Amino acid sequence: MNKNTDIESLVAEAEAALRPVFDRFDKIAQARTADVIDAFRRCGMSEACLYPTSGYGYGDRGRETLDRVYADVFGTEAAVVRHSVANGTHAIAIGLFGLLRTGDTMLSVTGAPYDTLSRVINGRDGEGSLYDFGINYDEVPLKDGKIDFSAIAEKISANAKIKVIYAQRSRGYGDRRALTVPELDELCDFVHARTSAYVVLDNCYGEFTDYSEPRADLMMGSLIKNPGGGLAMSGGYLAGTARAVELASYRLTTPGIGGEVGATLGQNRHMIQGFFMAPHTVAQAKKTAALAAYVFDRMGFEVSPQWDEDRSDIIETIKFGDPDALCAFCRGIQHGSPVDSFVTPEPWDMPGYEDKVIMAAGTFVSGASIELSADGPLRPPYIAYMQGGLTYESGRLGVILAAREIAALGD
Repeated sequence: MNKNTDIESLVAEAEAALRPVFDRFDKIAQARTADVIDAFRRCGMSEACLYPTSGYGYGDRGRETLDRVYADVFGTEAAVVRHSVANGTHAIAIGLFGLLRTGDTMLSVTGAPYDTLSRVINGRDGEGSLYDFGINYDEVPLKDGKIDFSAIAEKISANAKIKVIYAQRSRGYGDRRALTVPELDELCDFVHARTSAYVVLDNCYGEFTDYSEPRADLMMGSLIKNPGGGLAMSGGYLAGTARAVELASYRLTTPGIGGEVGATLGQNRHMIQGFFMAPHTVAQAKKTAALAAYVFDRMGFEVSPQWDEDRSDIIETIKFGDPDALCAFCRGIQHGSPVDSFVTPEPWDMPGYEDKVIMAAGTFVSGASIELSADGPLRPPYIAYMQGGLTYESGRLGVILAAREIAALGD
């Protein structure tokens, strides 16, 4: 099929083929919802947890309970969850600065980091990056899209100063698949058998896509992505071993205080209810992504993952090979959004990125990528990164409008 195919007929065909795929996503959502409810019960989630605090936030019952819930559901010893964390990059930076000291080395085992994180690591003189604090950086690229264990072993043997071994679960703005939970668990076991270095994981976009979260000494993510369920208005989390979370909490606030303070200012209700909604919302986003994969594959574009593949994040990539097609796709997504649907997105110089970026994000929470959104840097091969969808019904509409915009380019 090509881009001039009747879009409505193509979507009907896709949904017939996708029924068993959608069933698979729903089973994961059912299991993870049970995990959340069980954790709420075990940790004593109550109406009192929804109330706000101010000032220092001492004894904030909701904050303390939500920390325990995250640790319970993610299978870790501890967690800190705060609305004051600005984004996923901020959460990751808190973790890295918390664990690393002058003379230490950070080894990335998934190649070059995501665009915004590269400034955290290398920065420029005087910016306060890891580099400016005398922390060294090294990396091992993926080999054929998989973790290169032999190369990692060589790095560990050659450098006793490696303190953090870092992995990025999702593809970011890269042209590779997301890493799976079994792969990341294998990495954690492999590292722990050879060194005392911390295994640190950027878990953004991956939460609740599988039956469990990966093992790591410290994992970080954003609440305006998967775990916020579309209701959290800002924030991030760090979860892992008690020691790693404690060190990170000292960077979040200050040594000696850590996670014991932090007024929630009325945000507890959104973060708690959002976490409850997250497994279901993630399933909706995965269904939207699978539909887009089917439709745009049949229209002749290269997509990843394929429509019938298992998914370890909520991102769908569509390689257009043409800047006009990338922009057209984002226009369609924007026009299918509940907020600012009348706006036409244009490429712009976005903070933290080397290239102009076009972004479609008509979202209730600004920039929330658990809501239907699409973006991509204006550089070859002109890939659209689509993610989110609070409901499949709204995500479906966005996909249809994006497909129509692409088809119209040939008129």
